[in-house]
Amino acid sequence: MSLSVKEYHEELQPRERCKKYGAENLTHQELLAIILRTGSKNQNVLELSNQVLTNFDSLFELKVASIEELVKIEGIGEVKAVELQAVIEFGKRLALSYREKLGVIVSSSELGKRLIEEMKDYQQEHLLVLYLNTKNEVLKKQTVFIGSLNQSVAHPREIFRIAVKCAAARVIVVHNHPSGNPNPSKQDIAFTHRLVECGKLIGIDVLDHLIIGENSYISMKETDII
Repeated sequence: MSLSVKEYHEELQPRERCKKYGAENLTHQELLAIILRTGSKNQNVLELSNQVLTNFDSLFELKVASIEELVKIEGIGEVKAVELQAVIEFGKRLALSYREKLGVIVSSSELGKRLIEEMKDYQQEHLLVLYLNTKNEVLKKQTVFIGSLNQSVAHPREIFRIAVKCAAARVIVVHNHPSGNPNPSKQDIAFTHRLVECGKLIGIDVLDHLIIGENSYISMKETDII
């Protein structure tokens, strides 16, 4: 099926290619064109980005270029020069960034005792999920559902959507019983089994499901429910 003139034109645009194929598949020229946004009086944006790149022998030289050097390039005014420097500096800071870890899970027992203090006085059920890497370091801790006093109906889809987004390898699910009694209900057990099966399908381990009561907890791993 052939493309219309308009579709062909859009297909060639860096922004459209970025949306369709991802930024990692664009050339230096196309990425720079997206940053510059517009061309100059005599050049379209792709031509301008190519001129900027050919003005320097390497990307490193562009990275350390001063505003004075940038504005010497035809079509690059002070505004574009400042924007380029800002993008380059932000890229440097991103390269130095790292994912914050929120501690390491040593055991269900240690986690259960810690979460009793945090969750024992909740008047509604809260479903909390800890997202872990392969070293059991906590990448994210998030409450994904707050339910009624006696039931939690969170869908596994939401739990695993967040897991995929933060590239978690494992999850630990925790919820409280406002009654103070941590014994799992039939619904709790069925929900846990469903989570485990869903996790197997997408390659994310459900390590445990803890139920927090007033002064105690139940681990479905420790009690061989999972």
